[in-house]
Amino acid sequence: MATTLTAAITCAAAQEPADTLASHDLQEIVVKAPRVIRKADMDVYYPSESAVANSKNGTQLLANLMIPTLTVTDALNSIRAAGREVQLRINGRVSTAEQVRALMSTTIKRVEWIDNPGLRYGGASYVLNFIVTNPELGGSLQTEGRQALNAAWGEYFADSKFNNGPSQFELGATFKLTDHVKSHREYAETFTYPDGSSLSRTETPLGGNIDNTFGKLWTQYSYIKPDTTTFMLEASADHTFTDRQATTGLLTLNDGTADILLSDSRGGNGTTPRLSAYFEHNFGRKHTLVIDFNASLYFGNAYSDYSERTQETHTDIHTLIRDRNQAYAIEADYIRKWENSRLTAGASYRANRNRSAYENLGGKIFHQRQDKAYFFAEYFRRIGKVTVTAGLGAQYTDFKFRETGEGSHSWDMRPQATVTYAPAGNHRFRLSFESWQTAPSLSESNVAPQQIDGFQWQIGNPDLKTSTSYMLTLRYNFSADMAAGTFGIRAFSSPDAIAPRLYWEGDRLITTYENSRGLSNLSFFLAPQIEIIPDWLMASGYIQYRVERMKGTGYSLHNHNWSGNVSLMLSHYGFQIVGQYVKAQRDLWGEKISWGEDLSIIQLTYNWRDWQFGAGIIMPFGKYDQGSKMMSAWNTNERHTRLDMRMPYISISHNLQWGRQKRGAHKLVNAGADVDASTAAGR
Repeated sequence: MATTLTAAITCAAAQEPADTLASHDLQEIVVKAPRVIRKADMDVYYPSESAVANSKNGTQLLANLMIPTLTVTDALNSIRAAGREVQLRINGRVSTAEQVRALMSTTIKRVEWIDNPGLRYGGASYVLNFIVTNPELGGSLQTEGRQALNAAWGEYFADSKFNNGPSQFELGATFKLTDHVKSHREYAETFTYPDGSSLSRTETPLGGNIDNTFGKLWTQYSYIKPDTTTFMLEASADHTFTDRQATTGLLTLNDGTADILLSDSRGGNGTTPRLSAYFEHNFGRKHTLVIDFNASLYFGNAYSDYSERTQETHTDIHTLIRDRNQAYAIEADYIRKWENSRLTAGASYRANRNRSAYENLGGKIFHQRQDKAYFFAEYFRRIGKVTVTAGLGAQYTDFKFRETGEGSHSWDMRPQATVTYAPAGNHRFRLSFESWQTAPSLSESNVAPQQIDGFQWQIGNPDLKTSTSYMLTLRYNFSADMAAGTFGIRAFSSPDAIAPRLYWEGDRLITTYENSRGLSNLSFFLAPQIEIIPDWLMASGYIQYRVERMKGTGYSLHNHNWSGNVSLMLSHYGFQIVGQYVKAQRDLWGEKISWGEDLSIIQLTYNWRDWQFGAGIIMPFGKYDQGSKMMSAWNTNERHTRLDMRMPYISISHNLQWGRQKRGAHKLVNAGADVDASTAAGR
């Protein structure tokens, strides 16, 4: 349920700050292409009049820009790039998808796309920075509703802003409904025992459903003294009412024993209140100090209920984990600018305090402590047609379980460098190297045993070490009168990647985690944008071919696949029709290949004054599929999750503005106090 649609249905920064803050643009290379300016460390997209006219919020405007590599699904409020998360910013300050949606399209001056973020972005894979104008006093109210016609699925959104001099007050809310959307699972598995014997089980689906209903409420106060000081205080609360995936099936065994009627249900619910405070001060036009504080709590439950029934036997497995977790983070950055260079240095600290009670183990309580400290410095310099960015980060990671005293700590270095060469305005070559660390998650390191089915168990490994990953990427950017895009080659290596490991212990098959012998892959990708008929018909896409290898205890596996997305947009006379198709990437991790959603959407909208009316269909063609394939010597299986996804919907949105507008405050950095949550193990 962690992927885009299943989460929705089941569940740069610029070189400079905002226009009204102190800024000093570095020299840039202007490319005569469809509203694109190529800079050394970003691509800048300027919205056309038709793109603004056909958009009622920031998400829709971003979709209308059709940036190559980027997949923007307005119906799901989803923004991803090459299947990965995108860090969103507004005027350089870290923001959320809800805050991007709350932007008025008429206030967006340009969008900065950074596909090679530096150390200052905290390990982000991609960054989108919305530069908005500096409206004056006034207020605004945005409302939007989207509802499916054949299922209990919908989303509702409202955001209001009120301005008084240098102060701005904001109040907003969103609600997502998913109630009993039909689904089923196709599953087949073969277990091989240490003595060489085997058992095969084939699951015939009998039914199932998915629930995922959640809401969010936020309020914010900001004070802005142009060119000098920004202060922001924000409070929010997320609540998951229900997050559940249930399936029933009939297991047929190859050993002649009676068929098994199984029932499998997993999910959870919980509440996450958050508080953040942000301060930014500019000393003249060359020095900037930024401080950000975040805190969050999590009160929730994760559960798994599994049963197997025959005429002679009855097996019931129940897991219930009650979390009471906390997270705190603070970050401080200093930015110094010169005419052709920039220095950024910063430090951050994050603390997680997790308390998990396992009701199925008699209420046994486990406490986990995680601490991370990070320091970095990064320097940017332009020398003629060449620009160089180099930096070094150092990360300290420490985690420990109170009950056992087990845990680990380590210091890890994070070097990063980029060289860009622009021989002409419409050509650019960029070679970049980056590295980062990944600490063990709560589920991977928790020693509490979780039973999955009649003989499968999951147990975390507290001796896991923080893993390090390295990536080398060569990109070539090109531009022509009606086309632009990127071709690239990417090499990735994680010599000690954290991955699952399976082994037999008596008659139990245990899944635990280890620092593997390494994951590596090589990718070739092409991301074009074509303006077929100026301001009428545009197309963009991303295609990737990847080969990879992973080695662990007792195995060495290979994988290769194609993935990508394509979007086509036709706009005229206030009408707009958009078609989108996404083929998910197949990822090798441990001994399993997993894939997200192969997704298709068609949407038609019409704009009339301050209103927008829309209709669309999710999965108009193709067959929804999300699943995995296990290739372990002890367990080979293949799982497909199918949803009844041919879902027509309608949408209505309205924008109301009064007085003179004032842009909101957003963060230049984000301390990132994301609280942990347990996950109940399942098949």
